[in-house]
Amino acid sequence: MPRFDGVEGALVRALGRAPEVRRVGAGLRAGGHAVVTHSRHALRAAALVALALGVAWAAEAPRPAPPRAAERARMVEEIGADLRDTAATTGVQDLSPRVRRALLDVPRHAFVPDAYQDAAYANEALPIGRDQTISQPFVVALMTELAAPGPDDVVLEVGTGSGYQAAILARLARRVYTIEIVRELAESAAARLAAQGFANVEVRTGDGYAGWPEHAPFAAILVTAGAAEIPAPLVAQLARGGRLVVPLGPDAGAQELVLLTKDQEDRTTRRSLLPVRFVPFTHELR
Repeated sequence: MPRFDGVEGALVRALGRAPEVRRVGAGLRAGGHAVVTHSRHALRAAALVALALGVAWAAEAPRPAPPRAAERARMVEEIGADLRDTAATTGVQDLSPRVRRALLDVPRHAFVPDAYQDAAYANEALPIGRDQTISQPFVVALMTELAAPGPDDVVLEVGTGSGYQAAILARLARRVYTIEIVRELAESAAARLAAQGFANVEVRTGDGYAGWPEHAPFAAILVTAGAAEIPAPLVAQLARGGRLVVPLGPDAGAQELVLLTKDQEDRTTRRSLLPVRFVPFTHELR
């Protein structure tokens, strides 16, 4: 009598317990031992067919779309159009595959206040309380592309806000350290990031001007508040070959998004890219 082990054996036993198979088996057993043997081979064939069909069905079965995935897809298409329109000054022609995937995967609505849920995927900045905003998705994407974090990189963000930019970075870098000067926002952002499973992000309440020296150097640094000048401690904490993205300009005036790069000799180069408008960089805890 043949023996069947493993998954095949489990399927054979399951099929053998089915009422229809038991009835067929009983009729075959009346015909003698040879027929019973053939019946078991038939069971084995049926089991293998069932296994194959099960694998095929599992592969073809549609997975439920994550919440608001279609809205994220539309948002990403708008971002791509904006990047192409500004490519002459920014040098970023389109979304890279990794950044596109992060934007499609991270639920922006989880980082937007309840009152603005209907606009969570609009390509615009939104209030998050305490006179702060969650940045326009286009700006988040552009700053991320300019920072170009790699899978093994450690990244610093100054200005956590609601946590959305940190969440995008967390999908791209090994570790993200983010500082928020407003305690209430830092605590709520940390809670949101934890609820979404971003275990590689650490949030701290503090003055971002001083950076986070104990975790330096950073392969990329993003500042999400308008500063009058680039804080010297951040430049010092930028790794050789690193990239720092910061909006520069007066609180009430025009700002420009600036990319600072550091070469292997610690020499820095600055390039102004695009007019922007961010909330002001502050130095005192609130």
